[in-house]
Amino acid sequence: MSTYFQDYLTVGAFAAFGVVLVLVMLGVAAILRPSNPTEEKLTTYECGVDPVGTGWSQTYVRYYIFGLLFVLFDVEAVFIFPWALIAEDLGVFGLVAILLFMLTLVEGLFYAIKKGVLRWE
Repeated sequence: MSTYFQDYLTVGAFAAFGVVLVLVMLGVAAILRPSNPTEEKLTTYECGVDPVGTGWSQTYVRYYIFGLLFVLFDVEAVFIFPWALIAEDLGVFGLVAILLFMLTLVEGLFYAIKKGVLRWE
């Protein structure tokens, strides 16, 4: 067997060992844990408020949009920090590329503002 496949075999062995270890620990925990279910323990608990109603409620889409915008600008930071580390090595091409990247994101932000997505009512 070549050393190339031996490396994969090693990774596979460690992955299998990890899966077995997790299963063994879950089994030990299932055997040792106390089990005393009561009706009070099985009820839904949310911040000290007793559950009332069916539990169905509709969430506004704007929460998802705020989350999406957060992820968008968080990912922007992930791309800008490595660029900043090697900005001098990239020269003018790197500067133009990051400016186009940032302008595209700012365009998306202005579009969201124009559509009224960021207006909280």
